[in-house]
Amino acid sequence: MSPKIRIKERFRIVLERLEKAWPEARTELNYRNSYELMVAVMLSAQCTDKRVNMVTPAFFDRFPDIASLAAASTEEIFTYIRSISYPNSKARHLKETARKLQEDFAGEIPQDPELLQKLPGIGRKTAHVLASVIWQQPRLAVDTHVFRVAARLGLTRNARNPLQAEKQLVRHIPPELIHKAHHWLILHGRYVCKARKPLCGACQLSDVCHFFGKTNFAPADSFSEAKKS
Repeated sequence: MSPKIRIKERFRIVLERLEKAWPEARTELNYRNSYELMVAVMLSAQCTDKRVNMVTPAFFDRFPDIASLAAASTEEIFTYIRSISYPNSKARHLKETARKLQEDFAGEIPQDPELLQKLPGIGRKTAHVLASVIWQQPRLAVDTHVFRVAARLGLTRNARNPLQAEKQLVRHIPPELIHKAHHWLILHGRYVCKARKPLCGACQLSDVCHFFGKTNFAPADSFSEAKKS
């Protein structure tokens, strides 16, 4: 069990250590511009970044921009993403989003997350990923990793959904660090604080973690070794 630490101090400790562990933290999705990141994030819903990165090279060769995607048929889009989870609905969303961007936004991706969420297949998480990664806005995207890690570390309390977790987190994360904290928490959840078998023995946050000691953990020689797994 972690000692009682004031919430402001808890955030300071966690963010400092995560920054040290992941100094070059960034999305693991491959992209070259805002269009490619938008597509990649839409495809990544309930799918691994690794799988998305296997699909997008051929996809972007065929659909290099919003205009080419808008002009394509849903059936053709499907053939390029058939190995992705929920390919039928994602093909429709990609087509419709590209069409709306052409018709309503002159082919440009809006920087306002509220406008982004008016596009098919783009929810709050996707909109915040785009805003934080491309434009480095202080927007926090809460995915399953962020939600889990924040709760285990005691950064959130009794959050029942991503929006509640987001509101609690941004209350204590300095605005200039929010777009970075998103990646720190994701990477920590992906490689160390895993859902089923967290590597608590390799985690440098165990001394301030609410979750540590409540379950069995997988030992590792060091935090560096955990990051390689």
